[in-house]
Amino acid sequence: MLPFSQRYFRLLAPLYPAAFEAFDLSAYDLVVSSTTAWAKGVRVRPGATHVCYINTVSRFAFAYDSYVGGFGAAALARPAIAPLVAWDRRAAARPTAFVANSRNVAARIRRYYGREAYVLHCPVDVERFEVGDGSGGYYLVVSRLLPYKRVEVAIEACARARVPLRIVGSGPAEGALRAAAAGTRTEFLGALSDAELREVMGRARAVILPGEEDYGLVPLEANAAGRPALAYGRGGALETIEPGVTGEHFGDPAAASLAALLARFDPAGYDPAVLREHAERFGPERFKSALRAIVEEVRGGSAARATEELLSAST
Repeated sequence: MLPFSQRYFRLLAPLYPAAFEAFDLSAYDLVVSSTTAWAKGVRVRPGATHVCYINTVSRFAFAYDSYVGGFGAAALARPAIAPLVAWDRRAAARPTAFVANSRNVAARIRRYYGREAYVLHCPVDVERFEVGDGSGGYYLVVSRLLPYKRVEVAIEACARARVPLRIVGSGPAEGALRAAAAGTRTEFLGALSDAELREVMGRARAVILPGEEDYGLVPLEANAAGRPALAYGRGGALETIEPGVTGEHFGDPAAASLAALLARFDPAGYDPAVLREHAERFGPERFKSALRAIVEEVRGGSAARATEELLSAST
């Protein structure tokens, strides 16, 4: 491992294409990859099948500003990003088939790569969580502390609604968020163990997802803990939250919209058993069975046939 690679991994981005293309996969006639950017570009031997489970279109391709927020100054980073975008589009032509983690991501694949994708929602590890009673009286954010996660929206909204907020996670935006939270009822808990997260999530009034997510496991993890989720009503949250049953959406990305929701929100209106049952529909066994079926379908026909079937299904 290169020194400081975990902390400054974005600075190494120009090296990733060559690194992934160098993997020797010539011994395999089936490759299943999972990626947010690089693994779709691996090279397989002629005639081999490559099924790529894709969690999002590369952020440097469709959300340059949010990606560069962690990469460096935008003006300096742009010359380094442009070749990556060109490589990304070439690499997207390589897999035999894409499987998107949400309809939201499938739409991006169609828009940016000109390809259709199967849709198979990402699994949630339901057994990590136990149904809680929501007795803690606080709201909860569980997130990497990055600018595009918009955690500051939750901080301001909870301050406006005069309710306590706890934040689980760490990341480069932590300093700015702590400054924004000064004088509010916000507590930063940092990274927690599974046991600690299980306890903190089960006691929350609700879990907040303040930014737009590609898919977003957190609302389903909240449901697995018997707690409703409150999310910005765009992106993957539209596919995992059933309003009035498993949580609520707020319609505007500004803090005022979330604060208004918090002011009227009543966690007593949500049945923890129903929430848990909803999360179980996204369990690992269902995911593995469905992915296996997709892989076998792709292997059983040509890439052209698989694409034709996807197009027929989407019309």
